[in-house]
Amino acid sequence: MGSFVGCGVAVSLGDTFPVPSAESGVGAPPAPRADPPPEPPTPRGGSGSDAPEAEAGPAGREEAAAAAMLSLDFLDDVRRMNKRQLYYQVLNFGMIVSSALMIWKGLMVVTGSESPIVVVLSGSMEPAFHRGDLLFLTNRIEDPIRVGEIVVFRIEGREIPIVHRVLKIHEKQNGDIKFLTKGDNNAVDDRGLYKRGQHWLEKKDVVGRARGFVPYIGIVTILMNDYPKFKYAVLFLLGLFVLVHRE
Repeated sequence: MGSFVGCGVAVSLGDTFPVPSAESGVGAPPAPRADPPPEPPTPRGGSGSDAPEAEAGPAGREEAAAAAMLSLDFLDDVRRMNKRQLYYQVLNFGMIVSSALMIWKGLMVVTGSESPIVVVLSGSMEPAFHRGDLLFLTNRIEDPIRVGEIVVFRIEGREIPIVHRVLKIHEKQNGDIKFLTKGDNNAVDDRGLYKRGQHWLEKKDVVGRARGFVPYIGIVTILMNDYPKFKYAVLFLLGLFVLVHRE
């Protein structure tokens, strides 16, 4: 995340101020003694000929005050927490993580897919799906694969699964099914993506079949993958909120 730095130029007046004095003429009676006028206030940051320090503008002072208040509030919350409260908050955080894992495992059992929810990372399936769409998958063994169906599959040697449409089906005499896929926005089929010597996919390569989607909701996941620092910052802030939050 980039940061912006603003610079300002401070213009200061000179430190020499004219001081009026009483004039006297030769042979003239002495003028009444006049008290010297009060000296001007010494500029902040020095005295005499020293140049005064540049002061921050109102916006800078407000930002600094806001940052100081946030840090003080956080430190106050940490100080007020005794060991028992800290252990409770850590346990609460662990329960949240455990609950999320249990929900994910439950979805895997219900849907039959190792990844019941995936995010589209490219535009190869446009206009059906766009980058950032969230897909819901099922992968029941009894459901046959059909032409025109959208499947998510893995290729040996590739870490990230691919979501494309079934273009052709080849059925062997023993009943085994092989199929060929293609992206709706691609000019050719996926044989160029398969491993060398592979021309068809098998059912064991399928992660799941698309049953529904939510548009663009997965863009946050893409940002976390593209910018790891953003991902760690979000996770850190979530964990910090859970630890400090009391209710």
